[in-house]
Amino acid sequence: MASKFVVPEQPIVAGGKQKNVQPEVRNRRVLRDIGNLVPAPAVEGGKPQNQTNRPVTRRFGAQLQANAQTGLEKNNCKPENVIGVVGKDGAAKAKAAIKKEGVARPKNEAVIVIDADNVTHKSGVKVREKSGKSLTAILTARSKAASGLTKKPKDLIDIDAEDVDNELAAVEYVEDMYTYYKQTEGDGRVHDYIDSQPEINSKMRAILIDWLIEVHKKFELVPESLYLTINIVDRFLAAKSVSRRELQLAGISSMLIACKYEEIWAPEVSDFIAISDNAYVREKVLLMEKAILGKLEWYLTVPTPYVFLVRYIKASVPSDKEMTNMAFFYAELGLMDYTTIIRYSPSMLSAAAVYAARCTLNRSPSWTETLEHHTGYSEDQLMECVKMLVSFHWGASQNKLKAVFRKYSDPERGAVAMFPPASGFIPV
Repeated sequence: MASKFVVPEQPIVAGGKQKNVQPEVRNRRVLRDIGNLVPAPAVEGGKPQNQTNRPVTRRFGAQLQANAQTGLEKNNCKPENVIGVVGKDGAAKAKAAIKKEGVARPKNEAVIVIDADNVTHKSGVKVREKSGKSLTAILTARSKAASGLTKKPKDLIDIDAEDVDNELAAVEYVEDMYTYYKQTEGDGRVHDYIDSQPEINSKMRAILIDWLIEVHKKFELVPESLYLTINIVDRFLAAKSVSRRELQLAGISSMLIACKYEEIWAPEVSDFIAISDNAYVREKVLLMEKAILGKLEWYLTVPTPYVFLVRYIKASVPSDKEMTNMAFFYAELGLMDYTTIIRYSPSMLSAAAVYAARCTLNRSPSWTETLEHHTGYSEDQLMECVKMLVSFHWGASQNKLKAVFRKYSDPERGAVAMFPPASGFIPV
């Protein structure tokens, strides 16, 4: 605690007036400005002389500066930053003091002028120019050069040119992001799990996905929620055996999780119970949700086919609503089929959907250098998956599971499902 200073009582003299008595004051050492103290040089015997407490005037400051410069010249040292003590008016008074004392300014003194664009010596020699590019742009360019991304085809179209001023597009990082997606897409894939499920087969899975697409459309959810829901369902079924009676429960719980992850306003538990015709109670849904998250170890940030679709559709120049709807139509046909999900990675499925959409819409050429650069796949690599997706289009109208076909027969989606399938592909 801080000590309290007690003022002694003043003695009262005749007349009622107090006698002026100075209070007792402790002797305190005066704090000096240590920057103005100049240590005295040591003398023989190792004992330093008494320090000089001489006030630093303009004249004395000029002498100190001149002495420092003289010492540097004697030692053949390059002039460094010598801090002179000046008055309130700055360097002008110091300069006048030096002139008055007759001290010549060293010829080799390097005066550096710093402005917003560059750094130059007074002599005019340029030291460093300000680069027109930001530090982020320079680091991104070096990263691309190190990873080989600078080797682009001559006819490559810059698909991000229109989004340079859009901060949300993250143009400077988007290629690095998709490189990372391609490297980590294997983490979200599943192995062949149907044989390990005693009560579930691929047809039952297709029925569940068909119903979830209807629910997704009924709730008017964003596309990301559907793709993440299907990914969660497959990964959970690959990790745990589920009875036939609880398959639908796993589906609505997976969509509940995906909506909480992707949607701004996620549907409530009661909404999923109502749409499943009250087949399950609230506690069952919450227990299944907890079981799914536990099996997946809360790992929900995975690159689904949707992530790649939006990028590849953008690379399919010109990109319009018709092209977008057709590519999503083929991608969701692929999601319905268990074999397609197991055999092909999300990026390959998305690239094949874009290729099939271009063929269906008679876009020429079917595959461009820009698409090959951004997808990383050639036509030959995609052909097997493309044939499978086109065959799904051929049989979509006769298939008993028509959720995808009805969804993309809507005029709001361009009725792309009604287009004739791409010619030149024999149904597999």
